[in-house]
Amino acid sequence: MRAPERGADPQRPEARRSLLVCALLGAAVMAALDEIVFHQILHWHHFYDRSTTAAGPVSDGLLHTAELLALVAGFFLFADLRRRQALSPAHAWSGLFLGLGAFQVFDGLVDHKVLRVHQIRYGVDVTPYDWAWNLAGVALLLVGAVLAVRAGRAGVAGERVP
Repeated sequence: MRAPERGADPQRPEARRSLLVCALLGAAVMAALDEIVFHQILHWHHFYDRSTTAAGPVSDGLLHTAELLALVAGFFLFADLRRRQALSPAHAWSGLFLGLGAFQVFDGLVDHKVLRVHQIRYGVDVTPYDWAWNLAGVALLLVGAVLAVRAGRAGVAGERVP
């Protein structure tokens, strides 16, 4: 059995780490939903649509690889928190929603508008799709922020966090 890290109390929940680990999981889950629903099922776009028709599926494969690596890493980190009884569930939930929203807003603003690597759909007015995608992302971020504030006020294990 591995000794706890110096200064770490194996019985004390780690709020910040719980939030960050679950934010990684949230971003990976949203990437997976985007990849599965919009890229594979609906065929609305590929991750990179500004090249040949062969480049799109390759870019989807690279996105899928990154998303799977993030899921595996996140689950290992999550399992470590659970094993050491260091998971703060309230902070974990806030992190999950923050990760979901952060991926969606980043994708909607940076990928779609700044870098223009793809649009949500082609051949239609993308304005309602952009608004729906970005507002849903902002809503997820707001839920995560509210949960983070509540978790911070409640502290871990019912104590106030210094």
